[in-house]
Amino acid sequence: MQKTLVLLKPDAIQRGVCGEILHRLERAGLNIVGMKMVWITKEFGEKHYFDVKERHGEKVLDILTESLSEGPLIAMVIEGIEAIATVRKLAGTTYPFEAAPGTIRGDFAHISKTHAREKDKAVCNLIHASASEKDAEYELKLWFEPKELHSYTKLDDKYTF
Repeated sequence: MQKTLVLLKPDAIQRGVCGEILHRLERAGLNIVGMKMVWITKEFGEKHYFDVKERHGEKVLDILTESLSEGPLIAMVIEGIEAIATVRKLAGTTYPFEAAPGTIRGDFAHISKTHAREKDKAVCNLIHASASEKDAEYELKLWFEPKELHSYTKLDDKYTF
């Protein structure tokens, strides 16, 4: 079993699509083992995006942290077989305009990279999903304490595995 961090960003809450996103994660056989709604500071956002400044510059970091801290978000720990890859597949590519239909971003977001750059805005892409096991390990420790996680077996898993 693998754990990964998923954030339903402020734009997901503002758009009212959190329930649908949760439904898709659960329907894929993933377990929600930790969840909380928080309103983070830009400083906490900088910890989350710790490597962005080095890779993309101060301006991109400012845009991302401003977007992540503009309202409450839902932070979750998702557990399942190949959870990192599964969540990323369900989410779709980072840029919604390029995301395939049937993915979360492809179905519920439409902002293009070009539009976001022209407006100096973040690409509102609804969801963050850890990119790798290394990222998941860092992010899970940043966002959750071990006592906040609750592994369990779903009723249907008792009879299928």
